[in-house]
Amino acid sequence: MALAWAAMNAGIHDRDDPGQARASAEPAAARAAGSLILAAAPIGRPPQHAAASLAAALAGTALIAAEDTRRVRRLAGALGVVPAGRVVSYYEGVEAERGPVLLGALAAGQDVLLITDAGTPGISDPGYRLVNGAIEAGIRVTVLPGPSAVTAALAVSGLPTDRFCFEGFLPRKAGDRARTLTELRGEPRTMVIFESRRRLAATLREMADVFGPDRPAAVCRELTKTHEEIRRGPLGELASWAADGVLGEITVVVGGARAPAAATAAAGTTEHIAAKVAAAEQAGLTRKDAIASVVAETGLRRRVVYDAVIKAKAGALDHDRGDFSG
Repeated sequence: MALAWAAMNAGIHDRDDPGQARASAEPAAARAAGSLILAAAPIGRPPQHAAASLAAALAGTALIAAEDTRRVRRLAGALGVVPAGRVVSYYEGVEAERGPVLLGALAAGQDVLLITDAGTPGISDPGYRLVNGAIEAGIRVTVLPGPSAVTAALAVSGLPTDRFCFEGFLPRKAGDRARTLTELRGEPRTMVIFESRRRLAATLREMADVFGPDRPAAVCRELTKTHEEIRRGPLGELASWAADGVLGEITVVVGGARAPAAATAAAGTTEHIAAKVAAAEQAGLTRKDAIASVVAETGLRRRVVYDAVIKAKAGALDHDRGDFSG
């Protein structure tokens, strides 16, 4: 499957790419050395995995619903087969209209193959509504093992993989996106997020503001394709890099918030935390915004920062009383 997918991508994506002209994220020493290749082993039995299963499905299914009919024909060509059945389009704009037609075909006894541009149907791609409709109608639903940008990006990110969450695409509206990021600020698991190349720079800036500029992350561009590029670093640095524009399909992986004990140790003593808030207030922020800024920077809970400020204030008052009584 990986070889066939690479062959198709070589034909589709092997073109001039301004993004490729920029310095690679990989250091020169790494480029001079060998490459560590992460290979996902098939989860099916040998006759039912990789290129053979997809080729057989394309060649033998009566009705193929494709996010892009031209791309699926090129994919079939790369696999050495010709779609034997009817190929119809099935993308976000026609899901509501075409779904009942496909469900009708299934109910009448036809097999339907649902395939996206890249990745797995239903995972931030068209498919969920059709799958749900089929299940409700008592129609069998199965899957062919294949590529996933979620696990591929997670594997190469260098961030913890023992626990993670997938957030799909963030909301497009600024207010909704800000609320979502605020909710995710304390998420301890590694986060995997899809993003449009047009919104990547703004999203990384917002993440740096909410999560803190030092939160580790990785931006994976054009995974498994000719112009694959992986940038790793703090969110602040990645936001600056993306400001020049980035091409291709993007998956962002962000490290989770540190546990309170670890964050407290890294942030320093109570006095140090209170001093950070005081410095932010001196810079012009209100007390509330200064506390929020320190929470975002350190990953501490708001209550921990607030209590540090109150304790420092109480300590200052006790000190003043001691001076007065003396």
